[in-house]
Amino acid sequence: MRQSAEHLSAMDGQTLRADLAIIAEWIKPGAKVLDLGCGDGTLLSYLRDKRDVLGYGLEISPFNIEVCVEKDINVIQADLNDGLKAYFSDNRFDCVIMSQTLQATEQPDLLIEEMLRVGQEGIVTFPNMAHWRARYQLAIKGIMPVTKNLPNQWFNTPNVHLCTLNDFETLCRNHNIEILQRTVVDHSHKKGSALMNLFPNLLGEIAIYRFRRF
Repeated sequence: MRQSAEHLSAMDGQTLRADLAIIAEWIKPGAKVLDLGCGDGTLLSYLRDKRDVLGYGLEISPFNIEVCVEKDINVIQADLNDGLKAYFSDNRFDCVIMSQTLQATEQPDLLIEEMLRVGQEGIVTFPNMAHWRARYQLAIKGIMPVTKNLPNQWFNTPNVHLCTLNDFETLCRNHNIEILQRTVVDHSHKKGSALMNLFPNLLGEIAIYRFRRF
């Protein structure tokens, strides 16, 4: 029986942030998974324990590396801006995940290409710059948006390549990438209403995409 993201996020008392639960639902049991910018290894440890996944992570934070090691996660300390060629050969993984990291990389288009070189499929999540609150602040106030999902000021934000759902889908078309699944969530990482699904580029705050090469 197919399990919902809400059920996955609560089973056996082990909780996942709602958007990570959606990602977990998209991962096949027993898959080989690479998590780029894996943080403290929460998603990888969940996939290992609940989905029998063989996972590896790339992370730059020494603190997060220590936490991953404590969780017995296979992790490499690396800067994603340096690419993946030094670490992984072609078609090494079934799926490569990059959650809330794409917008902070120097060349996101090249990194997506690398994701599909080392993996059969990719999953990314990123903040949607076209959300109505961001549009309002730009159009009416004439300032760079500061929202719950984009809390930093323009001068101290780690985000260097913010985009919209339409931007990402155009990139996929131009790079011969097929979008397999798409969903959007709000700032608390929860699925929204039917209206949000009808107008995802306007009402979705965080986009989640699953894709592969044509």
